[in-house]
Amino acid sequence: MRAVSKRKAMSLSSEFNQLRYLLRRENRLRLALSAALFFVVLLLVTPRVPHSPSLHLFADMRTLLAGVPNTLNVLTTYPLLLFGVPGLVLCIFGGWFGISLRGEAVAWAFYFAGNAIAGFGSAYYHLKPDDDRIVWDRLPMMISSFSLLSLLVIERVNERLGLSCLFSFLTLAFVSIACERVFDDLRLCMLLHLLPCIAIPTMVYLLPPKYTFSRFWFLATGFYLLARFEGLADRKVYNANGYFISGHSLEHLCLSMVSFILTLMLSFRSIRIARDS
Repeated sequence: MRAVSKRKAMSLSSEFNQLRYLLRRENRLRLALSAALFFVVLLLVTPRVPHSPSLHLFADMRTLLAGVPNTLNVLTTYPLLLFGVPGLVLCIFGGWFGISLRGEAVAWAFYFAGNAIAGFGSAYYHLKPDDDRIVWDRLPMMISSFSLLSLLVIERVNERLGLSCLFSFLTLAFVSIACERVFDDLRLCMLLHLLPCIAIPTMVYLLPPKYTFSRFWFLATGFYLLARFEGLADRKVYNANGYFISGHSLEHLCLSMVSFILTLMLSFRSIRIARDS
């Protein structure tokens, strides 16, 4: 048992050392260019994905409450607002959260703001799902996801690099919405939705944490990935639970749980490892 544990520790240490080498200042530009080239090639070889009316046909479109269409898809967005607004207020005005860098405060503010806007925007979209309204659902979700990804870079790698990632990703999010609207092409938007699903779990697992209570990140990442899975398996989840609640509604609730877990983490944590910004 000791030999197995020792081999696992050595393997993990080797992974850390390789990642640290890749993230050295002289390698960051090379890594960023390689990643950008990979996504550009992937974008070029993928066939165009136009809008389809089927994108707006969710498994559960029942009217259950006071004539509200798509009732559960609408109501399950409001927990995002419930956790987003207090989190945003505490980031901006309070010293309640364990935040040590200004860049962290900016990224957390974007994350909670994205959730709060999604609480309104997603409800607005689900009241009448169509191509014109979907931007109010999609853009805030992208802001939240990219804020989380950039937060991990700020906390575990470098503040300046993380802020550069944040504003670069936010710019790409707006560009993807423009491509979707102007060229009727969802490819860039779909790739940008995929990126955090790969990068966030990888960074949570591989990069050493700066703060205590870092296990909350694992729990939040689990709910984040579960949310994305439930969104993709909307109808199958709905059928599996006897038509009680759809996968898309559960996706909203799981994303709200991510916000709740991270709010608790921010309330309890303190600095474990000091890093230069």
